[in-house]
Amino acid sequence: MPRPRKFRRVCSLPENNMYGPLHIKYKDAKIIIMTVEEYETVRLIDAEGLMQEECAERMGVARTTVQKTYNDARKKIAEAIVGGHILKIEGGDYELSKRCPEKDFCDRCRLCPWHSKP
Repeated sequence: MPRPRKFRRVCSLPENNMYGPLHIKYKDAKIIIMTVEEYETVRLIDAEGLMQEECAERMGVARTTVQKTYNDARKKIAEAIVGGHILKIEGGDYELSKRCPEKDFCDRCRLCPWHSKP
């Protein structure tokens, strides 16, 4: 019996969850699904400039898990861009970090600028 998957902590869900070419219709397009935790690794490593170890600490998983998740995400992004497909972010095994009620940021990372939005 496989061991249960551990939930990954993510700071927030993306504001937009679909990306792709403008000239094709949604029903005619190939859709590549990226999980929320894959999105979070790309956000933390590429957008915030964290190292994999720091990303793993924020997400509450091992560095090797982050490395695999990040590689999977990059392959999906490349497939979507090169193939002209739609990239949709949804699903996965994640839990949202709780927002501190006295402050306007995540109680987990305390650095995430994405939490300035309601």
